[in-house]
Amino acid sequence: MSSYGKRSRLRMLVLLLLVIAAGLFSRSDYASALPGFIRVYAGDTLWALALYIVLAFISPGTGAKELLLISMIISFAVEFSQLYQADWINSIRDTRPGGLILGSGFKWSDLLCYFAGILTGFVIDSRRRNLRK
Repeated sequence: MSSYGKRSRLRMLVLLLLVIAAGLFSRSDYASALPGFIRVYAGDTLWALALYIVLAFISPGTGAKELLLISMIISFAVEFSQLYQADWINSIRDTRPGGLILGSGFKWSDLLCYFAGILTGFVIDSRRRNLRK
């Protein structure tokens, strides 16, 4: 556990719900109002940020560096798993929840989005926790 104490699970939950709402909005029909760059990349970036927050929620005492590393491993594993196209996993990906969680097709740009989302979570988490020292 970090010397800075545990994160507030309530705060993590509220933040997670906001990030999920923004991510779902970025994938909705209403997202056409967003600038093209944001419309294309926001969903994957927010997905990775949500992953970081989920891990922080599950283990509120884990250090930010550890969360960064674990989030990167999971997100990259999910993206590379999209190279595997068996019928059983594609049937999961074809559902709304499965598609949102597992994605559907490998893209190198998604790895950059994951890095940006996780790095955002790490920076905010680290700065906030350093302020509490």
